[in-house]
Amino acid sequence: MSRQRRSSRQTVSTTHPEHQWVATEISIKLVINGILSAVAVVSLFQLIPYQWSQQAQLKEIRVEVEETEKRVSQLRDDFRHNFDPHKIEKVMQEQSPRLHPTQRRIFWLN
Repeated sequence: MSRQRRSSRQTVSTTHPEHQWVATEISIKLVINGILSAVAVVSLFQLIPYQWSQQAQLKEIRVEVEETEKRVSQLRDDFRHNFDPHKIEKVMQEQSPRLHPTQRRIFWLN
């Protein structure tokens, strides 16, 4: 019986070439995946400053767009005011030194 145990231990302790090949293959895969992961992490860290600069540029552009939208809104209001058919006489008075025939100028003297 002790001989059977020894023989079973010997078969367990000896490795088959198939098992060795599978272990080598798994080790190679782990090393390659580790290298790829390291390259990916390094690439991400290199992209962080670029992303920050892009965010800063985007913020500047948003501020400029907001200012431009305010200006466009003001210009639209002026356009509506100047070309409103109901206010044409008032606009003419604002933009011209001439007065309506029914109005007179008043000069204050000291």
